[in-house]
Amino acid sequence: MVNSEYERRIAARFTGFDQDGNGYIDREDFNAATKAVLAEFATTARSDKGQALYVGAEAFWQGMAGIADRDGDQRITREEFVSGAVKRLRDNPDRFAEIARPFLHAALAVADTDGDGAATVEETARVLKALGVNDDIAAVAAATLDADSDGRIGESEVVSAFARYFTVPE
Repeated sequence: MVNSEYERRIAARFTGFDQDGNGYIDREDFNAATKAVLAEFATTARSDKGQALYVGAEAFWQGMAGIADRDGDQRITREEFVSGAVKRLRDNPDRFAEIARPFLHAALAVADTDGDGAATVEETARVLKALGVNDDIAAVAAATLDADSDGRIGESEVVSAFARYFTVPE
């Protein structure tokens, strides 16, 4: 049962992870996200960047399952997701950021087509769209991530924004 405004916000984030819309988050959702990002940037799964993204996705899945999969069935229901976020992450958003960091780092590396260590705002928007974010929202979100307005988005900007988004305070 979702009781507070905070819990309602977290519950709304659930669909971003449930890539196939089957009502729960599992390893396949993370694999689908990885495949979508790799396809968007024409990066093969066997490449170093592709392998790093799969490893990051698995680490992210394992971390999230460790926090939220209360019954150990290798699936996270909406209720488990909300309970896990509320009970374990609300007071420690940095923990969630560290769980997500390997995936986010690898996704940025895939998006960084010129190899300069950061993704452009446009490249970041492409990642978000590949992950299922609406085109208009992806463009606005990517622009917002560019906090210093240099046109480049680095890992620290993405990781801290990601943690704030998924562990929003009331």
